Amino acid sequence: MSLAVDNLLSPLILFFALGVLAALAKSDLTVPEAAAKTLSLYLLFAIGFKGGVSVSAHGIDSALLLSLLAGTVLSFALPFIAFGLLRVTTQLSVTDAAAVAGHYGSISIVTFVAATSVLESAGIASEGYLVAVAAIMEAPAILSALWIAARFSTDAQSPVDARDQRGLLREILLNGSIVLLVGAFLIGFATGNDGLAEIESFIVAPFKGVLCLFLLDMGLVAGRGLRSSSHQLRFGLIGFGMLMPVIGATAGLAAAQLIGLSVGGTALLMTLSASASYIAVPAAMRVALPDANPAIYLTMSLGITFPFNLTVGIPLYLSVASAVGA
Repeated sequence: MSLAVDNLLSPLILFFALGVLAALAKSDLTVPEAAAKTLSLYLLFAIGFKGGVSVSAHGIDSALLLSLLAGTVLSFALPFIAFGLLRVTTQLSVTDAAAVAGHYGSISIVTFVAATSVLESAGIASEGYLVAVAAIMEAPAILSALWIAARFSTDAQSPVDARDQRGLLREILLNGSIVLLVGAFLIGFATGNDGLAEIESFIVAPFKGVLCLFLLDMGLVAGRGLRSSSHQLRFGLIGFGMLMPVIGATAGLAAAQLIGLSVGGTALLMTLSASASYIAVPAAMRVALPDANPAIYLTMSLGITFPFNLTVGIPLYLSVASAVGA
């Protein structure tokens, strides 16, 4: 409870809350699109580069490989759990349920970054190579969502247009967030601590301030989504948006225990498994499942699950990881 209160009173959460309240109050506060894009690029670059440096210092070993395998399996499997839960608790169509489920197998890199900041503030170390796990968890969930949509659709024709397969593959592999995160990771791995020393003043000291501005923008986006889509958010969907992260975190906890991650690493893998994508998966769904309703899957991931993880989830996951690792 103490950790949850401290997290709620952190600048990260308060700036996000400011954005949500401003949007709900119909304030004209905005973050220019170009500036928001720049903030996003900075965060992906910084977290990827620092993760690569950590792996360079740690070295490639069985723990890293097992973590990558665990991340891949979790990303593939969680959409099936999410889809089954959605079909039981909501009246979403197969296409909409598959699209939403894909978001909950992929990850939110900003939620991961926020969890990393919480760990740093608490003085808890974690495995730096989990950035690579975050990168590898982006895409498998998309493939699971497409399989679900094709398998369970009652339409005569699969909702996944065969003509779009090449474009979809390109969308997944060359999505800007994935390219930058993986690219920065590889550069950090190649240059190591010497490379970090050269740009430390750029990616270490300003990091939390930039994250606060980005979360302000995320709060504005989430607030607008909640305001415009409130009529579509029935009890079942809202409940799913808060229950599915807990289910995902539980799966992440089990995987972390099997691998033998530290308390910090366990909390981060739980956070990754609990988060929902709002960058890579929406871009892929626009190509692969154009009939799915963006107002539903974006509002679910960004308007419900994202704030749930920021305010309640991260402290909960860290508390559980600490209790299990004690």
